[in-house]
Amino acid sequence: MTKEYKNPETIGLHAGWRKDETTNSVAVPIHQTSSYQFDNTDHAANLFSLSELGNIYSRIMNPTNAVLEERIATLEGGVGALGVASGQAASSYSIQNIAKAGDNIVASAHLYGGTYNQFKNPFKDMGIEVRFVDPENPQNFKDATDENTRAYYGEVLPNPSFKVFPIEEVAELGKPLGIPLIVDNTAAPIICKPFDHGATALIHSTTKYIGGHGTSIGGIIVDSGNFEWEKFAERQPSLNTPDPSYHGAIWTEAVKPLGPIAYILKARTTLLRDMGAAMSPFNAFIFIQGLETLALRIREHSKNANQVAEFLASHAKVESVSHPSVAEGIHKERAEKYLSGGHGGLLGFEIKGGLDAGKKFIDSLEMFYHVANIGDSRSLAIHPASTTHSQLTEDELASAGVSPGYVRLSIGLEHIDDITDDLKQAFDKVN
Repeated sequence: MTKEYKNPETIGLHAGWRKDETTNSVAVPIHQTSSYQFDNTDHAANLFSLSELGNIYSRIMNPTNAVLEERIATLEGGVGALGVASGQAASSYSIQNIAKAGDNIVASAHLYGGTYNQFKNPFKDMGIEVRFVDPENPQNFKDATDENTRAYYGEVLPNPSFKVFPIEEVAELGKPLGIPLIVDNTAAPIICKPFDHGATALIHSTTKYIGGHGTSIGGIIVDSGNFEWEKFAERQPSLNTPDPSYHGAIWTEAVKPLGPIAYILKARTTLLRDMGAAMSPFNAFIFIQGLETLALRIREHSKNANQVAEFLASHAKVESVSHPSVAEGIHKERAEKYLSGGHGGLLGFEIKGGLDAGKKFIDSLEMFYHVANIGDSRSLAIHPASTTHSQLTEDELASAGVSPGYVRLSIGLEHIDDITDDLKQAFDKVN
C-alpha cells in the first residue's frame, strides 16, 4: 500500500504502486498471464466466494490492471475502478450493471455519437429503454422518470457540443428517488471532479487523454462509493436481490466486510467475467505511462485550446465557436462551476459555407491529423456530421449540437503558432 496523495500530479506518478517487492523494480510490470496459482483448495474457494479478494483469471482481474484501476480511482476520488477493453464497453457495462430488460435510463441528448447509437439501438435490442432529454433544463431528467428508471446519464464535456453538463443539479434530482447519476468524464480528466458534485459513477475512454498518444484502446468505470444502494432496494433490485449469476449473492450484503463497493464489484464479477470485454495488461501498462503526465498535458491542451477558441471567434469565416472559454449565459456559469484548472482541449466551430466548406477545410489541413479520435498529444480534426455522428438522424444531429458545417478540433501540444498557422492556411483555401 502506498502513501495517500491529494494532488493529481503526484497521484498520477505514485498512487497504487511503489516497487516490486521481489525485484525492487520501480516500473509497474506487465503481468502477461492468463491465470494464477492458488495456494490450496481453501484459498481458491475463498476467492470464488468473495470471502477474500485476489487474482483468479486475467479476464476478471490482473495485477497490472489493478495498479491502473487504483490510480484512476484515487485520481477521481472513488473507492474502486474496473478497467475494460474500450470506452464503449465502459459505457455499456456502467448501465447494464443496474438495468435489465424492462428498465429504462434517462440520458442527455448531448452525447458522443457512438454512445448515442449504443443507447438508442443495441440497448433497445436488449430491452433497456433510453430516454433522451435536453440537459439544458435539468428538470427534464425528472420529468422523464418513472418507476423503472434505474439511472441518469450524461457527459461532463459532451462531444461535440462542449456545453458543460449540470452534474449537481441532475444528481440532486435523482438522489431522493434512488436514481444514481453516471457521467462520462473522458473529455475533462483532472479539470472536473464529478464525485465532488454528486455523481455516483463515472467512465473514461482511456484511449483519449489518459493514454494521450493514440496507441491503445481501453475504458474504465469508477465507483464513488457515495450512493446508498441498500436504502433504495426497490428502485435498485440488481444490487439488492439474489443474483443467480453469482451464487445468489445480494451485492449490498456480500460486500459489507469489504466496503461500499457493491456497484463496482458486481460489474467485475458478473459483467466482465461473463461478457469478457477485458483490458489487456499491455494496454493497462500504456495507460499507466499516460497517467504520469496527464495533469501536465491537460493544462497545455486547455491553454492551447483557449487561444484557438479566441482565434476562431474573431475569424471572418467562422459563424460560431463551441468551447467553455467562450461560453455565455448558463453554459458559462456551469463551466465556471464545474471546471477548474482549464477548459479542456476540445472545441468545435461552425464554418460559413456549410457542409462543403467544412469538408474543404478538413481536407486542407496539413499539420492536423484527420482521425476519429480525441485527446492525442498531436492536434486532430474531424467533420462529425459525416463521420462520428453520421448514424444520427437530422433531428438527432441538431439535438446533439451537430450541424452540416460543424468542425471538431482536438487541440494538441504543438506550439500555438504552428497550430494557428495550419488553421489559417486551411481557411485561406475555403471559398
